[in-house]
Amino acid sequence: MRKILFWLMPALYIVAGIYHFVNPEFYIHLMPHWMPQHLLLVQLSGVIEILLGLGLIPKQTRIISAWLIVAMLIVFFFAIHIPMAIQFYHEENKKLWVALLRLPIQFYLIWWAMKFTRKRSSN
Repeated sequence: MRKILFWLMPALYIVAGIYHFVNPEFYIHLMPHWMPQHLLLVQLSGVIEILLGLGLIPKQTRIISAWLIVAMLIVFFFAIHIPMAIQFYHEENKKLWVALLRLPIQFYLIWWAMKFTRKRSSN
């Protein structure tokens, strides 16, 4: 099971990063109105997610990539997820439940990335 989870995390970020280019409108829709250059930021975050996912694979870059993923998730939590939940609440958006569900998921993703910040001889 540990091996599956080990390979699942890089795949998750690589696929999510690629999806930024396949369907950028999905991510643009989630971005707060006050952020500039939505398409550019979506593409940039896609490249970053791909690179960080790839960085989890080699032992030499795994720990730094994991810490950068933690930092990215914290930034996304405060810059994207909380503003989105607040916006959906004020708009009485029917998808408010999705925005609220994403908040605790961020904590799980941070916890999961933290597991990659420790050296393990078996990985």
